[in-house]
Amino acid sequence: MITATVLGRSNGRPLSGRRVAVHWSYTWSEGFTDSNGSVNLAGGPSRGKVYVSGTKVREGYLSGHVTVYG
Repeated sequence: MITATVLGRSNGRPLSGRRVAVHWSYTWSEGFTDSNGSVNLAGGPSRGKVYVSGTKVREGYLSGHVTVYG
């Protein structure tokens, strides 16, 4: 499982209600962030890509907790 936290670029505050998708070579998982800007996604650890509201925000090895900016 991967936990992704999405923070605002300008203020660093958690963003709730954002659609987050993680794509690995073998599967994908998606969900919406909670009031803390976090979402738990099935899969990993492995190389993958993280998308927030359809925009790729990170690519590389994903494991445990990932913080991204949306």
